[in-house]
Amino acid sequence: MKAKALLLFAVILLTACTHKGGLARIPAGLTPAVERPIFFATTRQTDRLPFGTLRSRKSIYGLVDVSIPPVHKAGQIEWPNAKPDPQKHFLLASTEAFENSTGMRAALNKELATKNAKDRAVIIYIHGFNNRFSDGLYRIAQMSHDLGLPGVAITYSWPSAGNPLNYAYDRDSALFARDGLRRLIEVATRSNAREVILVAHSLGSMVTMETLRELSVSGNTRALNRIGGVVLMSPDLDLDVFKSQADAIGELPDPFIIFSSKKDRALRLIEQLTGQKNRLGRLEDVSEIAEYDITYVDVTAYSEGGTNHFPAAKSPALLKLLGQIPDLENALSRDGARIGLLPGSVLTVQNATALILSPVASR
Repeated sequence: MKAKALLLFAVILLTACTHKGGLARIPAGLTPAVERPIFFATTRQTDRLPFGTLRSRKSIYGLVDVSIPPVHKAGQIEWPNAKPDPQKHFLLASTEAFENSTGMRAALNKELATKNAKDRAVIIYIHGFNNRFSDGLYRIAQMSHDLGLPGVAITYSWPSAGNPLNYAYDRDSALFARDGLRRLIEVATRSNAREVILVAHSLGSMVTMETLRELSVSGNTRALNRIGGVVLMSPDLDLDVFKSQADAIGELPDPFIIFSSKKDRALRLIEQLTGQKNRLGRLEDVSEIAEYDITYVDVTAYSEGGTNHFPAAKSPALLKLLGQIPDLENALSRDGARIGLLPGSVLTVQNATALILSPVASR
């Protein structure tokens, strides 16, 4: 009976943070609002948008211009309904498919050429559990818009089932997805980008760490050396697994940032369901990862309700705070954190730095 009750609670909780809608194009005759170009790579089956949930051993590449409505509120995705309106909803303004990775790299270089030299970074977003293609696409468009991120954004859409009851399928898919992310990193690091930054959420952290491990074990130092930073948001990773991956990688990309919340109800539930406590995304004590050169950012103060599983992207207060930092380099800079660009307290334990953010109002 207890197991049934826990499963029911899991469905309710995990469904609360799931998708609200799907992809929709701007109706004929209507004009896009603010457009954000988002490149994509996916290992989902089917050869056209919105792609599916089954796994494909080949990668598909493309570009989507996402129209963001003028009524957009920071931290939200205004999902389209039966009557898509560019003044009210996130919509597809245009789409383009590339025949292969060569076409993808050429398009990346074309977009990078429109940027100032210091802004020629590629940011790859790797979504988490229970996500469809639309979730990852719109989320990186929302974060890019809200934070005013420089550079070129790419979403890597691995074959999540998009179903809160299919956690086991997604865990297997996260391992399956390593090769696709490796191929995308190869494309990005062979482009004219100044650097490549990986941003992963939840179970996407497993995909990311496994791929970095594979690059290191295979001796692909060229690609590893072009990665200018890694950000893990609410990582759904067992601590022992993370340590094993980090040991195999060796010197971690710098900076290496982990956003966490002690109020993360989704990770707490996963601990209960799997019987594996101590998820990386809700550590109680940073000393457990003190041997690694990592910045661990505690955003518990900005966990404002719900599952608290993605406050760095969904909290308007935290987004506003991060948006005050002038550029991505400073936003990810360990030295920047120490000189007070973000309000809070700093604790250094061996090689690790813990930054415990405080609400602006409390200063």
